[in-house]
Amino acid sequence: MTALGFLYPGHSAEDDYPRIEQLLGSDVRLQLVHTDIGEDAHRVDALREMGSAARLSAGVEELRLSGAEAVVWACTSGSFVYGWEGAHEQVRALARAAGLPASSTSFAFAHAVREVGARRVAIAATYPRDVTDLFAAFLREAGVEVVSSRDSGIITAAEVGTWGEGEVLALARAGDHPDADAVLLPDTALHTAAHLPALEKDLSKPVLTANQVTVWEALRLADRKVNAPTLGTLFTKEPIIQV
Repeated sequence: MTALGFLYPGHSAEDDYPRIEQLLGSDVRLQLVHTDIGEDAHRVDALREMGSAARLSAGVEELRLSGAEAVVWACTSGSFVYGWEGAHEQVRALARAAGLPASSTSFAFAHAVREVGARRVAIAATYPRDVTDLFAAFLREAGVEVVSSRDSGIITAAEVGTWGEGEVLALARAGDHPDADAVLLPDTALHTAAHLPALEKDLSKPVLTANQVTVWEALRLADRKVNAPTLGTLFTKEPIIQV
């Protein structure tokens, strides 16, 4: 059994995680602890507060007791708003508090882009423009070429969490670019786990979504390889190991 821990802000698309656990089809357990979201706003000051060390450390002990082998801060905007160096320090502080390997969804995206062999990406974001621009800047710091970015201007995670397959597909199509090797949907408040096959079929390229890459990153930290094609191209880059 591989136990993986996630600190998830509030309640929006957390049901992606039991769905992903089921789709992994192996002895992987995904343990979520919900952190206090504070003010639900895709605004830089609110996002920085949501990702503060005090809010993250409050859930760490529960994850330690769950037997987790690694922990990921399952929030993209609450990590990249700190910038490249600040996001590294956030993860280092989380690792110290948990006594476990740690990462965040922002770094998960950077690592996943390389995993699928993408050099140029398009961003299809639910965020306002200024927050979307910060994500693009973070990816560029990671050495990823961003050829386009689309924002949706949505302020709250609560609203994002109400989107269904139609809205998710429309967002991905609108954010795609002919020069992009992959399309990134960065919000962990967005339900995407059930829609990955449809997204990749529709766009004919890898699609990386926040909760998908977050789980993949935790597996990477735990040095666990799982092949799960229903979770998209990202999960077909490893040899099949489950019975």
